[in-house]
Amino acid sequence: MEIVLIAFVAIVVLGIVFAVVVRGRRGAPPGRARPTRPGSTPLEPTRPGTSPTPRPVSDSGVGTAVAATTLAPTAVKEGLGSKIRQLLGTAPTRDAWHELEAVLVRADVGARAAGDLVERVKARFDGATDPVVLVREEIVALLGTDTILDLPTDRLAIVMVVGVNGAGKSTTIGKLAAKLGRDGKQVTLANSDTFRAAAGEQLGVWADRAGATLVAQNRGADPGSVAFDAVTSATAKGADVLIVDTAGRLHTKTPLMDELAKVRRVTEKAGGTVDETLLVLDAQTGQNGIAQARAFTDAVKVTGVVLTKMDGSARGGIVLAVREELGVPVKLVGVGESIDDLETFDSGAFADGLLGA
Repeated sequence: MEIVLIAFVAIVVLGIVFAVVVRGRRGAPPGRARPTRPGSTPLEPTRPGTSPTPRPVSDSGVGTAVAATTLAPTAVKEGLGSKIRQLLGTAPTRDAWHELEAVLVRADVGARAAGDLVERVKARFDGATDPVVLVREEIVALLGTDTILDLPTDRLAIVMVVGVNGAGKSTTIGKLAAKLGRDGKQVTLANSDTFRAAAGEQLGVWADRAGATLVAQNRGADPGSVAFDAVTSATAKGADVLIVDTAGRLHTKTPLMDELAKVRRVTEKAGGTVDETLLVLDAQTGQNGIAQARAFTDAVKVTGVVLTKMDGSARGGIVLAVREELGVPVKLVGVGESIDDLETFDSGAFADGLLGA
C-alpha cells in the first residue's frame, strides 16, 4: 500500500514538472505581457511570419498616437512646374492635357482661365520647348503689363480702396501712401471706414508713418461726408494724391455695396475724379476672389487689384481668373509687413512664383 502511494505521488510530481517545462518552452500564457527591459516598449504578440508592431505612443510616452514606423511618408509639396513637366513630357496624351487643366484649377487659376491657358499651350506645343516655358509665357501674356497706377499730375489724383474685411486694406493704404511719398507726392488719407472700431486710429498710425495727412470724423459719421471733406481739404492744401479708405464689407450684401457706390458719387460731387479704384484681394482667398472682384467691379468700377499676403505659402493663382473673366489687371502686390513691402506687380516674377520656376 505504501509502495502504491509513493508511486502515485511520484507520478503527480513528474506531471507538474513536465507541465512547467512545456509551458516555458511555448511562452507566456495568453493575455500576459512578456517581461521587458526598463525603458523599452512592450511588443504585442505576433502571428507567425509577421514582425512585431510597437504599441501606439503619444508625446508623453503613452496613449494613442500611431508609432512613427507605421506613418505614411511625409508628403513633399511638388512645384507646379515639375507637375507640368511630368504630365506633358514630349508626347502628352489627351488625359494629360485634361489633368493639366485640373492642376491649374486646383491652383486657383479658375476653370475658364485654366481651359483657355491649356488650349493656348496645346496649340504651341512642339515637344522640343520646355512646356513650363510655354505656360509661363501664356501667363505673362494673359496678365499683361498695364500695372502702373494711372494718376494725373495736373490736378488732385484720387485713389479709392475697396475690399472685404481682413484683406489688408488699411495696411495697403499705408504702404501706398509711403510709396507715393517716396516719389515726392503729397498724400492725404480719408477715413471713410467710420463704423469699424479703431479704424480711424489705425489709419492715423499709418498716416504718421507715411508722412501723410489724415482727414477723419467721429465714429459713425456718414462715409460720404468724410470723402467730401477730404476732397475739399486735399484740394485746398495742394495735395497731389487723395487715398479714400472704405469700410470692409461682404460683397454679397447689396445695401453695403450701394453705400460704397454712394461714396464714389459724393467724392466726384465734391469736384474730384476717382482715377483708380483698387480692390484689395487676399492671395489666399481662392475662387471666392472671382465673386468679390465681380461684385466690387459692378458697384464701383474696379480698375486694378492689389494682391496681399504674398509673403506666405499662397501664390495667388486667383488673379489669372480675375484677369480672364473681368479684364481687371493686378497693379500692386504686398510681400511683407514692412511699410516698404508694396511693389509694382511684375507678371514675369509672378509666373515664376506660381510655377515654382
